[in-house]
Amino acid sequence: MSYFMRTIQNPKHRKDLFDRLARLDPAQPPLWGRLTAPKMLAHLCDQMRMPYNDNPSPPIPGVQHYPVMRQLVLYLLPWPKAQIQGPPEAFHTPPAVWSEDVTTLKTLVDQFANSSADQPWADHPNFGGMNHRVWGYFSYRHFDHHLRQFGA
Repeated sequence: MSYFMRTIQNPKHRKDLFDRLARLDPAQPPLWGRLTAPKMLAHLCDQMRMPYNDNPSPPIPGVQHYPVMRQLVLYLLPWPKAQIQGPPEAFHTPPAVWSEDVTTLKTLVDQFANSSADQPWADHPNFGGMNHRVWGYFSYRHFDHHLRQFGA
């Protein structure tokens, strides 16, 4: 479990993720799922906007809302491949130029990492209330999941 307790708030963990992203060819087909690499990158950018969303989607039902299951899903259990539909706000932005989207993602991640932990954070439709620390762990796992989707 290389993702266990990794967070985008840790500069080394962020660097590891962006090094993997730098090795990804935008034309690489996915190993599972429907996203193309450019759509995946735009999706990660949208996900990084979600902690600041003052009008998130309603909760998406599932076992992940039960406290013990939420902890297991966020931190321990492997995530299913191509079986979970994310919230609509995670799929708003169409892909643009690959290099520009990579720069946008880096900017959004840096903005998040440098944000005050004390500010209010939006609920996640799949996981409910999340603070800065939990959003950081979730974001790392989410990035890792999609980079693995493309063999990176």
